[in-house]
Amino acid sequence: QVQLVESGGGLVQPGGSLRLSCAASGSIFRFAAINWYRQAPGKQRELVATITSGGTTSYADSVKGRFTISRDNAKNTVYLQMNSLEAEDTAVYYCNLPFGRKDYWGQGTQVTVSS
Repeated sequence: QVQLVESGGGLVQPGGSLRLSCAASGSIFRFAAINWYRQAPGKQRELVATITSGGTTSYADSVKGRFTISRDNAKNTVYLQMNSLEAEDTAVYYCNLPFGRKDYWGQGTQVTVSS
């Protein structure tokens, strides 16, 4: 069983930065790709960033050059560094660990970008 706990969300002004963390329990973390998704009010959940078990990263076009995903396997934690935040980045952010037939999700952390 895997549990994912996100943290680091909050209220930030446009142009500001936040770092989200996703702490995972269980022994499969280092073998799994991890995704960050977000869901804004009235919109579908969208994939923001992915990091593979080997450290390869990919990003949605809307966040390229502003967000950075990274992982620390020793801490079973994935990070999402978010810079130059915009109002359009306001959403609940979720980390996701797909593994075999299982699909694990955290409870989400709210990010609000507003002046």
